[in-house]
Amino acid sequence: MTVLIVIVHVVVCLIMMGVILLQAGKGAEIGASFGGSSQTIFGSRGAATFLSKMTIATATLFMLTSLSLSILSAKRSVASSIVDQHPPAEAPASSAPSSEATTAPAASQPPTTDAGTPAPTAKP
Repeated sequence: MTVLIVIVHVVVCLIMMGVILLQAGKGAEIGASFGGSSQTIFGSRGAATFLSKMTIATATLFMLTSLSLSILSAKRSVASSIVDQHPPAEAPASSAPSSEATTAPAASQPPTTDAGTPAPTAKP
């Protein structure tokens, strides 16, 4: 079912792109570029043409297929999760900590001298 909806969705997308690209722009008349407007009996835009009706139909189909695909994918993803399929791996237990981890001072502690007292800081 999902494959069929995806195929319909892609076909509707291609048809909608073609219909939109075939339409003339809003200011396509020569008079509109000089400030005049072409008034007709149906108003400045004219009657709804075949291309505008086709655009509305393909846009409606596009929205319906998008909505149905999102609903189908939500139902399918609730059943399982990748986190449920692959539990976290446990860290390997080492017998002795590395020497670098035990000898390196913490970043929040100030440097100390050999006697254990804080080292003097240089003033700028």
